[in-house]
Amino acid sequence: MSPLNIVILAAGKGTRMYSNQPKVLHALAGKPMLQHVLDCAKALQAEQICVVYGHGGEAVPQAMAQYEAEFVIQEPQLGTGHAVRQAMPHLDDNSLTMVLYGDVPLIQLQTLQQMRVAGDGLVLLTVNLTQPTGYGRIMRDADGRVLSIVEEKDATPEQRKIQEVNTGILLAPTQMLRHWLAQLKNNNSQGEYYLTDIVAMAVAQGVEVHTAQPAHAWEVEGINSKTQLAVLERTWQRVEAQRLLAHGVTLADPARLDVRGTLICGRDVAIDVGCIFEGTVSLADNVRVGPYSIIRNANIAQGTQVAAYSHIDSSSVGANCHIGPYARLRPGSHLHDDAHVGNFVEIKNSEVGAGSKANHLSYIGDATVGARVNIGAGTITCNYDGANKFRTIIEDDAFIGSDTQLVAPVRVGKGATIGAGSTITKDAPDGELTLSRSKQITINGWKRPVKQAKDKK
Repeated sequence: MSPLNIVILAAGKGTRMYSNQPKVLHALAGKPMLQHVLDCAKALQAEQICVVYGHGGEAVPQAMAQYEAEFVIQEPQLGTGHAVRQAMPHLDDNSLTMVLYGDVPLIQLQTLQQMRVAGDGLVLLTVNLTQPTGYGRIMRDADGRVLSIVEEKDATPEQRKIQEVNTGILLAPTQMLRHWLAQLKNNNSQGEYYLTDIVAMAVAQGVEVHTAQPAHAWEVEGINSKTQLAVLERTWQRVEAQRLLAHGVTLADPARLDVRGTLICGRDVAIDVGCIFEGTVSLADNVRVGPYSIIRNANIAQGTQVAAYSHIDSSSVGANCHIGPYARLRPGSHLHDDAHVGNFVEIKNSEVGAGSKANHLSYIGDATVGARVNIGAGTITCNYDGANKFRTIIEDDAFIGSDTQLVAPVRVGKGATIGAGSTITKDAPDGELTLSRSKQITINGWKRPVKQAKDKK
Protein backbone atom coordinates (compact mmCIF):
# COMPACT_ATOMS: atom_id res chain seq x y z
CA MET A 1 0.00 0.00 0.00
CA SER A 2 1.31 3.44 -0.94
CA PRO A 3 2.62 5.81 1.75
CA LEU A 4 0.03 8.22 3.05
CA ASN A 5 0.04 11.98 3.62
CA ILE A 6 -2.76 13.62 5.57
CA VAL A 7 -3.75 17.27 5.20
CA ILE A 8 -6.08 18.63 7.89
CA LEU A 9 -7.83 21.89 7.06
CA ALA A 10 -8.18 23.91 10.25
CA ALA A 11 -8.11 27.55 9.13
CA GLY A 12 -11.77 28.47 9.63
CA LYS A 13 -12.47 31.51 11.78
CA GLY A 14 -15.67 30.11 13.25
CA THR A 15 -17.55 33.40 13.27
CA ARG A 16 -20.73 31.72 14.50
CA MET A 17 -18.91 30.34 17.55
CA TYR A 18 -18.78 33.92 18.94
CA SER A 19 -15.43 33.19 20.57
CA ASN A 20 -11.87 34.47 20.45
CA GLN A 21 -10.65 30.88 20.46
CA PRO A 22 -10.00 29.23 17.07
CA LYS A 23 -12.96 27.04 16.15
CA VAL A 24 -10.98 23.80 15.97
CA LEU A 25 -9.78 24.21 19.56
CA HIS A 26 -13.28 24.08 21.03
CA ALA A 27 -13.71 20.83 22.94
CA LEU A 28 -15.94 17.90 22.09
CA ALA A 29 -16.01 14.89 24.44
CA GLY A 30 -13.25 16.42 26.51
CA LYS A 31 -10.66 17.35 23.92
CA PRO A 32 -10.29 19.89 21.10
CA MET A 33 -12.00 19.02 17.83
CA LEU A 34 -8.68 19.12 16.00
CA GLN A 35 -7.16 16.66 18.45
CA HIS A 36 -9.82 14.07 17.56
CA VAL A 37 -8.81 14.35 13.90
CA LEU A 38 -5.09 14.26 14.67
CA ASP A 39 -5.54 11.12 16.77
CA CYS A 40 -7.37 9.46 13.89
CA ALA A 41 -4.65 10.57 11.46
CA LYS A 42 -1.96 9.20 13.75
CA ALA A 43 -3.75 5.84 13.91
CA LEU A 44 -3.58 5.67 10.10
CA GLN A 45 0.25 5.73 10.41
CA ALA A 46 0.63 8.55 7.91
CA GLU A 47 4.13 9.41 6.69
CA GLN A 48 3.35 13.13 6.91
CA ILE A 49 0.59 15.08 8.66
CA CYS A 50 0.13 18.70 7.66
CA VAL A 51 -2.28 21.05 9.47
CA VAL A 52 -3.36 24.18 7.61
CA TYR A 53 -4.40 26.83 10.10
CA GLY A 54 -5.35 30.50 9.90
CA HIS A 55 -7.20 32.45 12.56
CA GLY A 56 -5.93 32.59 16.12
CA GLY A 57 -2.27 33.22 15.44
CA GLU A 58 -0.07 30.49 16.88
CA ALA A 59 -2.79 29.14 19.19
CA VAL A 60 -3.42 26.09 17.01
CA PRO A 61 0.17 24.85 16.61
CA GLN A 62 0.89 25.62 20.25
CA ALA A 63 -2.14 23.64 21.45
CA MET A 64 -1.19 20.64 19.29
CA ALA A 65 2.57 20.81 19.83
CA GLN A 66 2.66 17.19 21.08
CA TYR A 67 1.95 15.92 17.56
CA GLU A 68 4.64 15.39 14.94
CA ALA A 69 2.90 17.47 12.30
CA GLU A 70 3.75 20.30 9.95
CA PHE A 71 1.72 23.43 10.68
CA VAL A 72 1.20 25.76 7.70
CA ILE A 73 -0.65 29.05 7.81
CA GLN A 74 -3.24 29.98 5.16
CA GLU A 75 -3.26 33.73 4.73
CA PRO A 76 -5.44 35.00 3.14
CA GLN A 77 -8.13 32.32 3.15
CA LEU A 78 -9.38 31.77 -0.36
CA GLY A 79 -11.21 28.47 -0.10
CA THR A 80 -10.52 24.81 0.48
CA GLY A 81 -8.55 24.35 -2.73
CA HIS A 82 -6.30 27.25 -1.79
CA ALA A 83 -5.87 25.76 1.71
CA VAL A 84 -4.67 22.40 0.38
CA ARG A 85 -2.24 24.21 -1.93
CA GLN A 86 -0.46 25.59 1.14
CA ALA A 87 0.35 22.06 2.26
CA MET A 88 1.63 20.71 -1.07
CA PRO A 89 5.29 21.85 -0.69
CA HIS A 90 5.52 19.58 2.35
CA LEU A 91 4.16 16.43 0.68
CA ASP A 92 5.98 13.69 -1.22
CA ASP A 93 4.68 13.04 -4.75
CA ASN A 94 5.24 9.26 -4.43
CA SER A 95 2.34 8.87 -2.03
CA LEU A 96 -1.38 9.32 -1.52
CA THR A 97 -2.85 12.38 0.14
CA MET A 98 -5.98 12.34 2.26
CA VAL A 99 -7.78 15.59 3.10
CA LEU A 100 -9.55 15.82 6.47
CA TYR A 101 -11.18 18.70 8.37
CA GLY A 102 -10.43 19.99 11.84
CA ASP A 103 -14.09 20.85 12.43
CA VAL A 104 -15.32 17.35 11.49
CA PRO A 105 -14.07 15.70 14.69
CA LEU A 106 -15.82 12.34 14.83
CA ILE A 107 -14.58 10.73 11.62
CA GLN A 108 -13.78 7.11 12.47
CA LEU A 109 -10.65 5.16 11.67
CA GLN A 110 -12.50 2.29 9.98
CA THR A 111 -14.16 4.71 7.56
CA LEU A 112 -10.81 6.15 6.48
CA GLN A 113 -9.37 2.65 6.16
CA GLN A 114 -12.31 1.82 3.89
CA MET A 115 -11.36 4.76 1.66
CA ARG A 116 -7.82 3.44 1.32
CA VAL A 117 -9.04 0.22 -0.26
CA ALA A 118 -11.89 1.73 -2.33
CA GLY A 119 -9.85 1.77 -5.55
CA ASP A 120 -7.14 3.57 -7.47
CA GLY A 121 -7.53 7.16 -8.60
CA LEU A 122 -9.65 9.68 -6.72
CA VAL A 123 -11.73 8.50 -3.74
CA LEU A 124 -14.52 10.66 -2.28
CA LEU A 125 -16.30 10.12 1.01
CA THR A 126 -19.99 10.77 0.43
CA VAL A 127 -23.11 10.38 2.52
CA ASN A 128 -26.85 10.27 1.80
CA LEU A 129 -28.86 12.82 3.79
CA THR A 130 -32.61 13.32 3.90
CA GLN A 131 -31.91 17.02 4.54
CA PRO A 132 -28.87 17.82 2.35
CA THR A 133 -29.15 21.61 2.60
CA GLY A 134 -25.77 23.31 2.66
CA TYR A 135 -23.77 20.47 1.11
CA GLY A 136 -22.28 20.02 -2.35
CA ARG A 137 -24.24 17.46 -4.39
CA ILE A 138 -22.67 14.44 -6.09
CA MET A 139 -23.47 14.45 -9.81
CA ARG A 140 -23.51 11.01 -11.47
CA ASP A 141 -24.19 9.83 -15.01
CA ALA A 142 -26.82 7.28 -16.01
CA ASP A 143 -24.42 4.44 -15.16
CA GLY A 144 -23.73 5.78 -11.69
CA ARG A 145 -20.27 7.13 -12.41
CA VAL A 146 -19.31 10.32 -10.59
CA LEU A 147 -19.14 13.33 -12.91
CA SER A 148 -18.63 16.29 -10.58
CA ILE A 149 -19.64 18.01 -7.36
CA VAL A 150 -21.90 21.06 -7.45
CA GLU A 151 -21.85 23.38 -4.44
CA GLU A 152 -25.31 24.29 -3.19
CA LYS A 153 -24.87 28.00 -3.91
CA ASP A 154 -24.12 27.15 -7.54
CA ALA A 155 -26.69 24.35 -7.89
CA THR A 156 -29.95 24.43 -9.84
CA PRO A 157 -33.23 23.67 -8.05
CA GLU A 158 -33.19 20.19 -9.62
CA GLN A 159 -29.63 19.50 -8.48
CA ARG A 160 -30.53 20.54 -4.93
CA LYS A 161 -32.96 17.61 -4.72
CA ILE A 162 -30.02 15.16 -4.87
CA GLN A 163 -29.48 13.54 -1.45
CA GLU A 164 -25.97 12.16 -1.96
CA VAL A 165 -23.62 14.86 -0.78
CA ASN A 166 -19.92 15.51 -0.57
CA THR A 167 -18.31 15.40 2.87
CA GLY A 168 -15.15 17.12 1.65
CA ILE A 169 -13.00 14.19 2.75
CA LEU A 170 -11.05 12.72 -0.16
CA LEU A 171 -8.04 10.62 -1.09
CA ALA A 172 -5.93 11.13 -4.21
CA PRO A 173 -2.47 10.37 -5.61
CA THR A 174 -0.35 13.32 -4.47
CA GLN A 175 1.15 14.03 -7.89
CA MET A 176 -2.30 14.17 -9.49
CA LEU A 177 -3.64 16.32 -6.68
CA ARG A 178 -0.79 18.79 -7.14
CA HIS A 179 -1.58 19.03 -10.87
CA TRP A 180 -5.31 19.55 -10.31
CA LEU A 181 -4.82 22.18 -7.62
CA ALA A 182 -2.64 24.23 -9.95
CA GLN A 183 -5.53 24.42 -12.44
CA LEU A 184 -8.24 25.58 -10.02
CA LYS A 185 -10.17 28.73 -10.91
CA ASN A 186 -12.23 30.97 -8.66
CA ASN A 187 -14.99 31.89 -11.11
CA ASN A 188 -17.86 31.06 -8.74
CA SER A 189 -20.28 33.01 -6.58
CA GLN A 190 -17.86 33.09 -3.65
CA GLY A 191 -14.72 33.93 -5.59
CA GLU A 192 -12.98 30.98 -3.91
CA TYR A 193 -10.91 28.03 -5.06
CA TYR A 194 -13.07 24.99 -4.44
CA LEU A 195 -11.28 21.72 -3.76
CA THR A 196 -14.36 19.96 -5.13
CA ASP A 197 -13.59 21.24 -8.64
CA ILE A 198 -10.83 18.64 -8.94
CA VAL A 199 -13.52 15.97 -9.40
CA ALA A 200 -14.54 17.28 -12.82
CA MET A 201 -10.84 17.54 -13.75
CA ALA A 202 -10.28 13.91 -12.79
CA VAL A 203 -13.28 12.81 -14.86
CA ALA A 204 -12.09 14.85 -17.85
CA GLN A 205 -8.70 13.12 -17.67
CA GLY A 206 -10.29 9.67 -17.47
CA VAL A 207 -9.24 9.14 -13.85
CA GLU A 208 -11.67 6.83 -12.12
CA VAL A 209 -13.58 8.39 -9.23
CA HIS A 210 -14.59 6.02 -6.44
CA THR A 211 -16.80 6.71 -3.45
CA ALA A 212 -17.03 5.33 0.06
CA GLN A 213 -19.59 6.03 2.77
CA PRO A 214 -19.26 6.17 6.55
CA ALA A 215 -21.10 3.70 8.73
CA HIS A 216 -22.80 6.60 10.54
CA ALA A 217 -23.82 10.03 9.29
CA TRP A 218 -22.59 11.66 12.51
CA GLU A 219 -19.00 10.83 11.53
CA VAL A 220 -19.03 13.57 8.89
CA GLU A 221 -21.04 16.25 10.70
CA GLY A 222 -19.18 19.55 10.76
CA ILE A 223 -19.32 22.15 13.51
CA ASN A 224 -19.81 25.86 12.82
CA SER A 225 -21.68 27.02 15.92
CA LYS A 226 -22.06 26.30 19.61
CA THR A 227 -25.46 24.81 18.86
CA GLN A 228 -23.96 22.31 16.43
CA LEU A 229 -21.21 21.56 18.92
CA ALA A 230 -23.75 20.81 21.65
CA VAL A 231 -25.84 18.60 19.36
CA LEU A 232 -22.81 16.57 18.25
CA GLU A 233 -21.62 16.28 21.86
CA ARG A 234 -24.91 14.61 22.83
CA THR A 235 -24.79 12.46 19.72
CA TRP A 236 -21.36 11.17 20.68
CA GLN A 237 -22.40 10.59 24.30
CA ARG A 238 -25.31 8.47 23.07
CA VAL A 239 -22.86 6.45 20.98
CA GLU A 240 -20.63 5.95 24.03
CA ALA A 241 -23.60 4.97 26.18
CA GLN A 242 -24.73 2.38 23.63
CA ARG A 243 -21.19 0.97 23.49
CA LEU A 244 -21.11 0.57 27.26
CA LEU A 245 -24.58 -0.99 27.37
CA ALA A 246 -23.58 -3.44 24.66
CA HIS A 247 -20.65 -4.54 26.85
CA GLY A 248 -22.88 -5.19 29.85
CA VAL A 249 -22.51 -1.96 31.81
CA THR A 250 -25.63 -0.89 33.72
CA LEU A 251 -26.45 2.78 33.14
CA ALA A 252 -29.20 4.27 35.28
CA ASP A 253 -29.96 6.69 32.44
CA PRO A 254 -27.94 6.52 29.20
CA ALA A 255 -28.92 10.12 28.43
CA ARG A 256 -27.21 11.39 31.59
CA LEU A 257 -23.63 10.22 31.08
CA ASP A 258 -20.52 12.05 29.88
CA VAL A 259 -17.42 10.20 28.71
CA ARG A 260 -14.72 12.73 27.91
CA GLY A 261 -11.95 10.35 27.05
CA THR A 262 -11.74 6.55 27.34
CA LEU A 263 -13.83 4.52 29.78
CA ILE A 264 -12.95 0.83 30.17
CA CYS A 265 -15.37 -1.30 32.20
CA GLY A 266 -15.30 -4.86 33.48
CA ARG A 267 -18.30 -7.07 34.10
CA ASP A 268 -21.32 -6.00 36.17
CA VAL A 269 -20.30 -2.36 36.45
CA ALA A 270 -23.11 0.04 37.37
CA ILE A 271 -23.05 3.79 36.79
CA ASP A 272 -25.70 6.12 38.19
CA VAL A 273 -26.89 9.37 36.62
CA GLY A 274 -24.86 12.51 35.99
CA CYS A 275 -21.40 10.91 36.16
CA ILE A 276 -18.47 12.36 34.21
CA PHE A 277 -15.43 10.34 33.14
CA GLU A 278 -12.40 12.21 31.85
CA GLY A 279 -9.07 11.08 30.42
CA THR A 280 -8.53 7.33 30.77
CA VAL A 281 -10.64 5.60 33.42
CA SER A 282 -10.74 1.88 34.19
CA LEU A 283 -13.53 0.36 36.28
CA ALA A 284 -13.01 -3.31 37.15
CA ASP A 285 -15.70 -5.95 37.76
CA ASN A 286 -18.58 -5.07 40.11
CA VAL A 287 -17.61 -1.44 40.59
CA ARG A 288 -20.52 0.85 41.49
CA VAL A 289 -20.36 4.59 40.79
CA GLY A 290 -22.92 6.77 42.53
CA PRO A 291 -24.69 9.76 41.00
CA TYR A 292 -22.87 12.94 39.97
CA SER A 293 -19.40 11.59 40.58
CA ILE A 294 -16.45 12.84 38.53
CA ILE A 295 -13.60 10.42 37.80
CA ARG A 296 -10.52 11.46 35.87
CA ASN A 297 -7.48 9.37 34.87
CA ALA A 298 -8.08 6.71 37.50
CA ASN A 299 -8.00 2.95 37.98
CA ILE A 300 -10.60 1.46 40.31
CA ALA A 301 -10.32 -2.21 41.26
CA GLN A 302 -13.12 -4.73 41.55
CA GLY A 303 -15.95 -4.41 44.01
CA THR A 304 -15.27 -0.82 44.99
CA GLN A 305 -18.25 1.41 45.77
CA VAL A 306 -18.06 5.11 44.89
CA ALA A 307 -20.91 7.01 46.52
CA ALA A 308 -22.59 10.15 45.24
CA TYR A 309 -20.77 13.39 44.43
CA SER A 310 -17.28 11.96 44.82
CA HIS A 311 -14.28 13.27 42.85
CA ILE A 312 -11.37 11.00 41.94
CA ASP A 313 -8.48 12.53 39.99
CA SER A 314 -5.28 10.83 38.80
CA SER A 315 -5.49 8.20 41.54
CA SER A 316 -5.72 4.44 41.96
CA VAL A 317 -8.17 2.61 44.18
CA GLY A 318 -7.88 -1.00 45.34
CA ALA A 319 -10.53 -3.68 45.56
CA ASN A 320 -13.62 -3.48 47.77
CA CYS A 321 -13.02 0.09 48.88
CA HIS A 322 -15.76 2.49 49.95
CA ILE A 323 -15.49 6.10 48.80
CA GLY A 324 -17.79 8.99 49.61
CA PRO A 325 -20.29 10.43 49.43
CA TYR A 326 -18.64 13.81 48.84
CA ALA A 327 -15.10 12.41 49.01
CA ARG A 328 -12.21 13.81 47.01
CA LEU A 329 -9.10 11.93 45.89
CA ARG A 330 -6.62 14.36 44.39
CA PRO A 331 -3.68 13.45 42.12
CA GLY A 332 -1.17 10.95 43.46
CA SER A 333 -3.53 9.19 45.84
CA HIS A 334 -3.46 5.41 46.18
CA LEU A 335 -5.92 3.39 48.24
CA HIS A 336 -5.16 -0.24 49.00
CA ASP A 337 -7.86 -2.91 49.26
CA ASP A 338 -10.74 -2.44 51.71
CA ALA A 339 -9.90 1.19 52.49
CA HIS A 340 -12.73 3.55 53.46
CA VAL A 341 -12.78 7.25 52.60
CA GLY A 342 -15.97 8.89 53.78
CA ASN A 343 -17.90 12.11 53.44
CA PHE A 344 -15.96 15.36 53.11
CA VAL A 345 -12.58 13.62 53.28
CA GLU A 346 -9.86 14.94 50.97
CA ILE A 347 -6.77 12.89 50.15
CA LYS A 348 -3.84 14.28 48.15
CA ASN A 349 -0.60 12.58 47.09
CA SER A 350 -1.02 9.97 49.79
CA GLU A 351 -1.06 6.21 50.24
CA VAL A 352 -3.75 4.66 52.41
CA GLY A 353 -3.12 1.08 53.47
CA ALA A 354 -5.39 -1.94 53.34
CA GLY A 355 -8.36 -1.78 55.69
CA SER A 356 -7.64 1.77 56.84
CA LYS A 357 -10.47 4.24 57.39
CA ALA A 358 -10.93 7.99 57.24
CA ASN A 359 -14.67 8.28 57.39
CA HIS A 360 -15.42 11.92 58.21
CA LEU A 361 -14.28 15.48 57.56
CA SER A 362 -10.51 15.00 57.27
CA TYR A 363 -7.58 16.12 55.12
CA ILE A 364 -4.82 13.62 54.38
CA GLY A 365 -2.11 15.27 52.31
CA ASP A 366 1.43 14.06 51.53
CA ALA A 367 1.02 11.10 53.87
CA THR A 368 1.80 7.41 54.03
CA VAL A 369 -0.88 5.62 56.02
CA GLY A 370 -0.33 1.97 56.94
CA ALA A 371 -2.83 -0.86 57.19
CA ARG A 372 -5.82 -0.98 59.57
CA VAL A 373 -5.39 2.64 60.65
CA ASN A 374 -8.41 4.54 61.98
CA ILE A 375 -8.37 8.27 61.31
CA GLY A 376 -10.94 10.16 63.36
CA ALA A 377 -13.16 12.99 62.20
CA GLY A 378 -11.52 16.36 61.71
CA THR A 379 -7.96 15.03 61.39
CA ILE A 380 -5.53 17.13 59.39
CA THR A 381 -2.04 16.34 58.21
CA CYS A 382 -0.45 19.78 58.27
CA ASN A 383 1.84 19.25 55.29
CA TYR A 384 2.67 22.83 54.25
CA ASP A 385 4.66 25.42 56.16
CA GLY A 386 3.94 28.20 53.70
CA ALA A 387 6.94 27.39 51.51
CA ASN A 388 7.61 23.64 51.52
CA LYS A 389 5.66 20.39 51.72
CA PHE A 390 6.50 17.70 54.29
CA ARG A 391 5.34 14.11 54.74
CA THR A 392 3.42 12.41 57.53
CA ILE A 393 3.95 8.70 58.27
CA ILE A 394 1.23 6.77 60.09
CA GLU A 395 2.20 3.14 60.65
CA ASP A 396 0.02 0.02 60.80
CA ASP A 397 -2.76 -0.27 63.39
CA ALA A 398 -2.47 3.31 64.62
CA PHE A 399 -5.56 5.10 65.97
CA ILE A 400 -5.84 8.85 65.37
CA GLY A 401 -8.40 10.54 67.59
CA SER A 402 -10.82 13.13 66.27
CA ASP A 403 -9.77 16.74 65.72
CA THR A 404 -6.06 15.91 65.57
CA GLN A 405 -3.44 17.97 63.75
CA LEU A 406 -0.32 16.07 62.66
CA VAL A 407 2.33 18.70 61.90
CA ALA A 408 4.67 17.24 59.29
CA PRO A 409 7.31 15.98 59.15
CA VAL A 410 6.09 13.57 61.81
CA ARG A 411 5.75 9.81 62.34
CA VAL A 412 3.05 7.98 64.28
CA GLY A 413 4.37 4.59 65.32
CA LYS A 414 2.86 1.17 64.84
CA GLY A 415 -0.14 0.60 67.08
CA ALA A 416 0.10 4.10 68.54
CA THR A 417 -2.95 6.00 69.72
CA ILE A 418 -3.31 9.76 69.42
CA GLY A 419 -5.76 11.34 71.85
CA ALA A 420 -8.56 13.44 70.41
CA GLY A 421 -7.94 17.15 70.09
CA SER A 422 -4.14 16.83 69.95
CA THR A 423 -1.61 18.79 67.97
CA ILE A 424 1.29 16.43 67.32
CA THR A 425 4.62 18.03 66.40
CA LYS A 426 6.98 15.20 67.43
CA ASP A 427 7.08 11.51 66.57
CA ALA A 428 4.65 9.35 68.55
CA PRO A 429 6.16 6.02 69.70
CA ASP A 430 4.85 2.55 68.87
CA GLY A 431 2.02 1.20 70.97
CA GLU A 432 1.66 4.21 73.27
CA LEU A 433 -0.99 6.86 73.89
CA THR A 434 0.24 10.29 72.88
CA LEU A 435 -1.77 13.44 73.36
CA SER A 436 -1.23 17.17 73.49
CA ARG A 437 -3.85 19.36 75.16
CA SER A 438 -3.79 22.52 77.23
CA LYS A 439 -5.21 22.31 80.76
CA GLN A 440 -9.00 22.63 80.93
CA ILE A 441 -10.15 25.54 83.04
CA THR A 442 -13.45 27.23 83.86
CA ILE A 443 -13.70 31.02 84.14
CA ASN A 444 -16.38 31.72 86.69
CA GLY A 445 -18.68 34.64 86.05
CA TRP A 446 -17.76 35.04 82.36
CA LYS A 447 -20.63 36.45 80.33
CA ARG A 448 -21.25 35.70 76.66
CA PRO A 449 -21.33 38.87 74.51
CA VAL A 450 -24.77 40.02 73.44
CA LYS A 451 -25.65 41.72 70.21
CA GLN A 452 -25.87 45.46 70.59
CA ALA A 453 -29.05 47.18 69.41
CA LYS A 454 -28.64 49.49 66.47
CA ASP A 455 -29.44 53.17 66.94
CA LYS A 456 -32.75 54.15 65.40
CA LYS A 457 -32.61 57.19 63.15
